[in-house]
Amino acid sequence: MNSSEIAYGIHPVLEALREGKDIQRIFIQQGKNPSTLVELKELAKKNNIPLAIVPVEKLNRLTSKNHQGVVCLLSPLTYSNLEHVIPSLFEEGKIPFILIMDNITDVRNFGAIARTAECGGVHALLIPTTHTAPVNRDSLKSSSGALLKIPVCRTDNLKKSLLYLKSSGLQLVGATHEASDTLFDSKLKDPMALIMGSEDKGLSADVLRIADKLIRIPMKGEIASLNVSSAAAIFIFEIMRQREIEGMSHAD
Repeated sequence: MNSSEIAYGIHPVLEALREGKDIQRIFIQQGKNPSTLVELKELAKKNNIPLAIVPVEKLNRLTSKNHQGVVCLLSPLTYSNLEHVIPSLFEEGKIPFILIMDNITDVRNFGAIARTAECGGVHALLIPTTHTAPVNRDSLKSSSGALLKIPVCRTDNLKKSLLYLKSSGLQLVGATHEASDTLFDSKLKDPMALIMGSEDKGLSADVLRIADKLIRIPMKGEIASLNVSSAAAIFIFEIMRQREIEGMSHAD
């Protein structure tokens, strides 16, 4: 792993926390419990940074340097605040289009979806702090740099963030093959958040309960399923198409 993506050692990790660096996750060696870790754990909890207790072999794979039993993964990008992004979009006269990735853990799918989102007019991405692909060199490469161009927001409570979006006037649209409504029969021109789930688990239970609308891509073949990044591309560009037509009709 590139040394620029990690900090190691108790005091360097503490300084990264104190300075408000964007940290994805902190790893602490099993059996390590010096008094200096108390503040580290408190700061991690305060800032909603996932913390994992792992065998020393895990840390040794992350770095060959003297890590003192503590390593953190640094994010290569600065995350945006969802509660700043949404009001700003409305103030700029835009119709918000947010893409939420629910349990998408494959780096290549994650990067490909981000790339499509940037090309398709998505205003921001929302990802959970856990059960998501890491934002690192591989995901940046898969996104062709899109992750550096589109605002990325993180949440440690997806349900709470969904309710915030709903209260802000966004329609929550979940993509699932089990839906009765199809993409091409749905009107998707209003402020909205599109939620894509993982290929194996689909949308989480909270999403299914809170979503305002569930839609699917109509299929003709026998397989009747798509890779999640391919499905996301179809959803995103159909939404863009509808919005472009709406814009043209208003211009007339």
